[in-house]
Amino acid sequence: MGGYINLVGYKLLSFDKIPSTQDYAHELISSGRAVNRTAILAAAQSAGRGRYRRKWVSHHGNLYISFIFLSPERNPRLSYSVAVAVADTIASFGLHPTIKWPNDILVDKKKISGILIEYSGDYVIVGIGINVNSNPTVDRYKTTKMDNYSEIPMNELLNRLMRNMDKWINADFRAVRARWMDLGACLNRPVKYQGEPAILVGINENGALVLRRDTRYLLVYGDEISI
Repeated sequence: MGGYINLVGYKLLSFDKIPSTQDYAHELISSGRAVNRTAILAAAQSAGRGRYRRKWVSHHGNLYISFIFLSPERNPRLSYSVAVAVADTIASFGLHPTIKWPNDILVDKKKISGILIEYSGDYVIVGIGINVNSNPTVDRYKTTKMDNYSEIPMNELLNRLMRNMDKWINADFRAVRARWMDLGACLNRPVKYQGEPAILVGINENGALVLRRDTRYLLVYGDEISI
C-alpha cells in the first residue's frame, strides 16, 4: 500500500505494484476521494493499459504515473500540452524526442513513451508511461528506452516531469503549439481522414488538427484520422 507524499506541489501516492494507475485514479474519483493535483505512481502494473484498452506492458524499471487534475470541462488542447511536457522531460536528459499524434513520444522513430487522457466526473486523468530501463517487444511498432542513451535517475525523471507538466499545462497555448510543431513527427506527411488521404499540416489555436486535401483545408478533432 502506498502513502501520500508532497512532491513539487503534488500529492504523490506511490505503490510497488498495482493493476493500473489509471484505474486507481478512476476509483479515487468515483469514491469521492479524488484531490486536485494527485499523482499515482507505480513501480510496476499488472494490468496497465493504453488507448482502446490495449495492454501496456509494465515491468519494474520504468515510469508509470497517472495525474488527477480538476477539469469540469473537456480541454482539446490538453493532450498537446502533456505531449510537449513529456517530450521536454525526455529531451532534458540529452535525448532527441519527437511527438507522433496523438499520444506517442518517439526517439529514433521508436516509441519511448505513451500518454492516455481520460475524463471522469469533474476531473481529467493523465496517464503517462515512459520506458526507462526496459522496453517491450511489440508487433505493431518498434520501441526503445531512455537507458540506451543516458543514465536516468528515476527520482530526477519524476521531478522534471512534474515541473514540466506544470510549466506546459499552464503555458499560453501559442507557446505549446509552437513547441509541438517543432517536435511533430508527422507534419507535412500523409494521413487518412474518414478513409481518404490528406496531409497533416499542423494544429490551430483551438487544438484542432489542420489537414490539407488538394486545395482544401480541414479542421479535425478527436480520433477521426489515422497515421
